Amino acid sequence: MKLFTRLFLLVCCLDLHAQQTFPVAAPSDQRPGLFAFTNATIYIDYKTHLDGATLLVRDGKVEACGLNVVVPKDAVVSDCSGKTIYPAFIDLYATGYGLPALPAGRTGGPQQRAPQPEPGRKGAYAWNEALKPEFSAAKVFAADTKTAEELRKLGFGAVLTHQPDGISRGTGALVSLAGGAEQKSVLSTTASHHLSFRKGTSTQSYPFSLMGCIALLRQTYLDGQWYKTDGIREERNLSLDAWNTVQTLPQIFEASDKLDILRIARIGKEFNVNYLVKTGGDEYQRLDAVKATGQTLIVPLNFPENYDVKDPFDALDISLKDMKHWELAPANPGRLAAAGIPFALTTDGLKDKKSFWDNLRKAIEYGLSEEAALKSLTFHPATFLGMYALPAMRGGSGIAIGSLEPGKLANFIITSGNVFQKDTKIYQNWVQGQMLEVNTPSLFDTSPERLGTYKLDVGRETYTLTISKKADMTEAQIMKTDSSKVKATLTAKPNGLVTLTFQPDTISKGVVALSGVSGAREWSGRGTLADGSWTDWHAELLKPAGPDKPAKQNPVVSPETGDVIYPFIAFGRKETPKAETVIIQHATVWTNEKEGILKDADVLISNGQIRKIGHNLPVQDDAVLVDGTGKHLTAGIIDEHSHIAASRGINEGAQESSAEVRIADVIDSEDNDIYRQLAGGVTSSHILHGSSNPIGGQTQLIKLRWGLGPEELKFSNWPGYIKFALGENVKQSGSTSSTRYPQTRMGVEQTYVDYFTRAQEYGKLKKSGKPYRKDLELEALSEILESKRYITCHSYVQSEITMLMRVAERFGFRVNTFTHILEGYKVADKMAKHGVGASTFSDWWGYKYEVYEAIPYNAKMMTDRGVTVAINSDDAEMARRLNQEAAKSTLYGGMKEEDAWKMVTINPARLLRVDDRVGSIKVGKDADLVLWNDDPLSVYARAEKTWVDGVRYFDREEDVKMQEWVQKERARIIQKLQATPKGGGGRDNPSRPKKYYECDSEEDEG
Repeated sequence: MKLFTRLFLLVCCLDLHAQQTFPVAAPSDQRPGLFAFTNATIYIDYKTHLDGATLLVRDGKVEACGLNVVVPKDAVVSDCSGKTIYPAFIDLYATGYGLPALPAGRTGGPQQRAPQPEPGRKGAYAWNEALKPEFSAAKVFAADTKTAEELRKLGFGAVLTHQPDGISRGTGALVSLAGGAEQKSVLSTTASHHLSFRKGTSTQSYPFSLMGCIALLRQTYLDGQWYKTDGIREERNLSLDAWNTVQTLPQIFEASDKLDILRIARIGKEFNVNYLVKTGGDEYQRLDAVKATGQTLIVPLNFPENYDVKDPFDALDISLKDMKHWELAPANPGRLAAAGIPFALTTDGLKDKKSFWDNLRKAIEYGLSEEAALKSLTFHPATFLGMYALPAMRGGSGIAIGSLEPGKLANFIITSGNVFQKDTKIYQNWVQGQMLEVNTPSLFDTSPERLGTYKLDVGRETYTLTISKKADMTEAQIMKTDSSKVKATLTAKPNGLVTLTFQPDTISKGVVALSGVSGAREWSGRGTLADGSWTDWHAELLKPAGPDKPAKQNPVVSPETGDVIYPFIAFGRKETPKAETVIIQHATVWTNEKEGILKDADVLISNGQIRKIGHNLPVQDDAVLVDGTGKHLTAGIIDEHSHIAASRGINEGAQESSAEVRIADVIDSEDNDIYRQLAGGVTSSHILHGSSNPIGGQTQLIKLRWGLGPEELKFSNWPGYIKFALGENVKQSGSTSSTRYPQTRMGVEQTYVDYFTRAQEYGKLKKSGKPYRKDLELEALSEILESKRYITCHSYVQSEITMLMRVAERFGFRVNTFTHILEGYKVADKMAKHGVGASTFSDWWGYKYEVYEAIPYNAKMMTDRGVTVAINSDDAEMARRLNQEAAKSTLYGGMKEEDAWKMVTINPARLLRVDDRVGSIKVGKDADLVLWNDDPLSVYARAEKTWVDGVRYFDREEDVKMQEWVQKERARIIQKLQATPKGGGGRDNPSRPKKYYECDSEEDEG
C-alpha cells in the first residue's frame, strides 16, 4: 500500500502506450503495465475467495490469480496484507451516461388531437418517432469524467449506457469507467437493445396511452418479420433494418411496476423474446407471477424515504399501499434471490448515488445474502450481456468481465475488508489496469501495530499519547502529568509523515503543532509551541494496542415487517380465498329463468358452479351453510359499460381509428374499484376503450376476482368486442383547436365506410395466398366483417344510430350493442329489426347538447319493442348502485321487477354472449351470486356476500374485520415511521391519486 502513489503515476504513463491508434509524443514510457497484488483476500468470483492470494495484472488484463502465483521480477508489487480484492461492479442501467442530454421540457403525454404529423426526422426511417432502433449510444458516447468518478467510488468499473428515449430506444454501449479516450472506454458498441412503454420526446400525438404503446410495439414486431421476408423488396426502411439487426442482442425492457413485468412477458411470449426487465422495485408484491414469467431482472435500490407523519392529517394522505411499500421495499432483493430469480442491481433511480451502499446494506439487513449481492453486481450483469465467459465477443470486443479469472479485464476494487460491512473502505478501484485512489489509507490502516500508548516529549514537557481506532476513525488523546486529558488531532499518512496538534492549556487555548516522521516504535520531528517558538519533539511506543476483540456475532435477524397482501392495497388479503361448497338456505331466489322468483329455496354451489336448486336440499358434510332467511339471492350484476381496472389511459384518440389497441393489455388488478363494486353486487365488468375516436379499441370482459392477477381476471373463452363511437366526442365538439379528422357527423360515417372498405380488401389479400403485411388495425376490423368480433357503440342521437346500422348492413354484418343510446326510444323498431341490443343509462340527461331529448322511459320503451336492454354505469361510483339504477325503470316506466332486474344480469350477459355461463341462477352456470339483505331493487338493499366462481370475494362481516385490520396496520407502520430517521435513496413521494376514467378521459402514458 506504500506504493499507491507510485502506482498511480506509473499507470498514467502506461495509458499513453495503450492508445495504439494515436501518435505518441516523446519522451514516452514503453514499459508494460505489470502489477502484482500479494497477500490479499481475493474474491476470484462471487462465490470463490482465497486468503493470502496474489493477483497478477499485465496490460490491463488478469494474467494470474491464486495462491502460488510466481511474481515476475519486473512487476510492481503491492503488499495487500489485511485487504480484500473484489471484481469491480457492473451497472446495466446507467441511463444517459456519457450521452447527449435529451431536449428540455415535458416528454410524452397527450397531444391536442390533430392529424398524425410526419416524423420530424428526415430519411427512410420509421413513421413513428417513438421507434429509434437505429440509434447507437456508442456513436455519440463521450466519457463523463465527473459521473465516472462518482461511480468508481462506489466500486463500479463498467456500465451499460443507453438513451432513455422512446419505445424502441436503440442500442446500448458497455463502457468502462477508466476515463481517457472513448476508443478505449467503449468495451462493446452494441451490447443491448432497449425498450420501454414510453414514447419519450416524440412530438407525434400517437401513442399517448399505455395500450397504444403496446400496440405500436406489437405492430413493429410484425413489421420487422414482414420486412425481413417480403417488405425489403417493396421499400427501404432504415429503422426496420436496424430493428431486425438488434433482435440478436439482449433485449432490455423498462417496467414501471410489477404489472408491467407481466405485460412485458406477454409480449415476449407472443414474439418468442425473453426480456431482461428493469423493474420498479415492487416485484415482491407479485413474486410468484414474476417468477413464472422466467424473465431476468435489473433491480433498483431506490427504496422510499421515510414519510413525515408527525401531523395525523398528513398521514391520511399516505395510502396503506405506500406505507407498506416503504416497509417492505428493502426486502425486495432478498425475496427475489430466495425465489431463485436471477437479477442484477442498479444505481438507477437513486436521487443521490451516494446512498447506494446504505441501501445495499439495508437490503442485506432485510435478507439479501452477501454472496447474492456480489453475484448481482458482477456475475449476473456480465452473464446477462454474454460477456462473462471467455471468449466474450458481444459487439466485437472480445472482452470478458465479472470475475478475476485469467484473460479477463482487470477491473477490481481493493478494500479494507468485507465490502458489505458498514465501516469498510474502498481504497482503490482499478479499471482496465488503471488505478483510481478512492480513499487514501492512513498510517494505521497499513501499520496497525503502531497503535498504542506513547511517551511524548515536547521541549521540556512530557505527555502520554494514546492512539486508538474506533470504527474507521483514528483517535488521539493527550494526558498531562496531572492526569488531565485533552483531545488531539492526528494525521498520519502511509509514507510515515505525521502531524499532531493539541491544546495543553484549555484556559489560554494555545495550540501545540508538531510535524515529523514515524518509525516502527519511535517518532520525531520539529514543531511550534503555543507561544510560536520552535522545538524538537520525540515519541516512543510504550505499550502497543492489544488485538481487537472479536465482534460479538449475533444471529442475523431481518427486521420484522408486515405481510404482503393481494392486491397490495387496502382490503387485500394475505391469501386469496378459494372456492367452497356452499348451501344458501331458505332464501328468496331470483333465477332469471322460467322458474321466476322462488320463495324459501336452497341453492348448492361447488367447484365454482351452481349444482342444485330446490327446497330443503340435503346438507353435504363439507358444505358451508349460509342462512338466507329473509334475504334475496340473485345472479351477480354484470356492468356492460365500465372503465375501471385499466392502466395509464382509457383512450387512444390521436387517430380516427385505434382498432389495434387492446384493453386486455392494460388490465389493472390493483384497482380498489373491484372491491368496492363487489360490495355493490357486481361480479363482471365489460371494460371499454373511451369514445374519443370513431373506431376505438378492443374491449375486455373481466370477472371481479379480487386479489388475482390481470390474466386471471379475464373472462375466458369470450368472443372479442370493440368500441365504436358516434356524436360530439368523436367529432370533437368540445374543442376549439383540434384539426383531427373527422370534424362532422358526415365525416364519422365516411370514416367507417373507408375503413371497412380497406378491411374488405385486406381480407381478400389474406385469402389470396399472396404475401401480405399483417396489420393489427385491419385484423380487428376484418374480424368484424367475419362476425368474429362485435361492436359496442357509444351513441346518442337517432340519426347516427340509424347511420351505423345502415353502414353495417351495407358491409354484411350487424352492430351488437348501442351503449348510452338515449334516443333509442325513437328508433327502437329499427333496432329490433337490425338485431342490435341497447345498454343505456337509467335517467342521465341534459349534460350535453346531444342528450337534451333523453327521457327516463327509454329503457322500458326499447324493451317493449323487443330490444334486449341493459343498464350500465360508465362510472366507477354508479357501478356500486346498479341495482338501484335498474329499479328506476319500475318507477318511471312501470316495468316489472323481474324484467328490471334482468337489465343488470341476464340481459348484459346476452349482449356480451356469455349468457350460457352467467346472468341467471341455473344448474351448470358459474356460481356468480349475490346475497342481499333485502329486495335487490330496494334502496335499502345491501350486498352481504358476493361469490364469483363459487369464491366468496366479498363478505360484509369480513369487511368490518378488514377495516379494523387496515386501521391497525396503518397505526403500526405510522409508529414505525415516526421512530425511523429520514433517509433513503428515492421515491419519497406518495403514489399519484387514482385516475377515474370516463368515456372522454385522456391520460398520458405515465
